[in-house]
Amino acid sequence: MGADSEAWAEPLSEDARYFPLRVQQSWADVVFLHWRIPVPVAQPYMPPGVEPDVYAGMTWVGLIGFRVTGTCLGPRLCLPYAGTFTEVNVRLYSRDAAGRHGVVFLSLDADRLAFVLAARAAGVPYVWSRCRPTTMRGTSPGYGYEVERFRGQGKSSFGAYPDMDHPALDGLSLWLTARFGLHTRVGRRVFYLPIAHRPWPLYCAPAATVEDTLVRAAGIRVHGPPDSVLYSPGVRTQFGQPRQVLG
Repeated sequence: MGADSEAWAEPLSEDARYFPLRVQQSWADVVFLHWRIPVPVAQPYMPPGVEPDVYAGMTWVGLIGFRVTGTCLGPRLCLPYAGTFTEVNVRLYSRDAAGRHGVVFLSLDADRLAFVLAARAAGVPYVWSRCRPTTMRGTSPGYGYEVERFRGQGKSSFGAYPDMDHPALDGLSLWLTARFGLHTRVGRRVFYLPIAHRPWPLYCAPAATVEDTLVRAAGIRVHGPPDSVLYSPGVRTQFGQPRQVLG
């Protein structure tokens, strides 16, 4: 479905319309794992002009895995090879003085080198790694991801068994996932990159397996199982033009 026919949850304004070629992707079989962390732990990772976003007095670190498909530059130029890959990221939650809620990525692992190089040139800290989705056995279908960095600097294996009869509609689940952009530093400047999409279809996932060193490799220590586990079959996304964050 084309971008003009999508009911984007966060429309992109006319005065900051798009990249010269509009970038679209589908994010599928998304597994969200989250841990509570104190706000001061997240503060050093925020770019200038950006602060940790807070829910009930705490902020959060997320370990997120998903499949990227259907990457297109504009309505006609699609990238079936370079634009299809598996991604696992570690992220914090952010807010700037303009009130824009977003994420700050501590790391992003992907298995498609061409995309990794392009993203790094844009200031997004991708790492080329072995990443793959995994099939999990259980009483219900499970979705998981495995990552191993080529230089041995971290690995991860995690998954969830979503309960498709129980949508996740609580405030925390929506707060963690209703993020329509990212904050990133490029040189001496900080930008907000808007990403529009429909609201996530979210489901509770009461059971999860986690063997992870990526969060610790990013500098954040968490203890015990995740405080929140969610699954989404996915959304179609559209990237907008970066906007500078004024400190």
